[in-house]
Amino acid sequence: MNGAVHAADDWRPLFNGKDLDGWSHVGPGRFVVENGLLRTEGGMGLLWYTREKFGNASIRVVYRAPDPQEAGNAGVFIRIPEEPTEPWMPVNKGYEVQIDDSDDDMHRTGVLYSFTKARARPELREWNTMEITLDGDRTVVTVNDVVVTDFREGDPVPGKLKPCEPERGPRPTSGYIGLQNHGESDVVLFREISVRR
Repeated sequence: MNGAVHAADDWRPLFNGKDLDGWSHVGPGRFVVENGLLRTEGGMGLLWYTREKFGNASIRVVYRAPDPQEAGNAGVFIRIPEEPTEPWMPVNKGYEVQIDDSDDDMHRTGVLYSFTKARARPELREWNTMEITLDGDRTVVTVNDVVVTDFREGDPVPGKLKPCEPERGPRPTSGYIGLQNHGESDVVLFREISVRR
């Protein structure tokens, strides 16, 4: 077998489908576990994985908006440099990989929110698979097997256009990861969060 081919069991689940063991929440709102799924409630808050930092790894997130007519708004945070005590530090010191199919190409699913422009707009499914590969200072994001972001520290980044956009500057090669619960009207369901070194 080719060494580059990974077996399905190479992926290690970080969410057990039963409770929030290994996770902690900061900020308004919360995540609830229902029928084996994580569901966002209110916000803006952050559910982060407490047990380790990740670098040189791939993170797989399978998600959907419960109403196909609503895009939902959430995010997957990566490269968070230290344990978060509130939801804005990860915004300004890590990267948010956006989940929102209603916005422009700098703020839509698969981009590093306001840092990168979407290379593609993948077709959505009932359940969508996002893979985030952290390779040193490079971040590659695919959504449903289509590359949306390929970014390396030092690549040109536009200036901030909105007050809510993150502070600019380099991010660490490894960090904590987390999921965003964005607001009252934004509901997103997650059925898998897994990692592969």
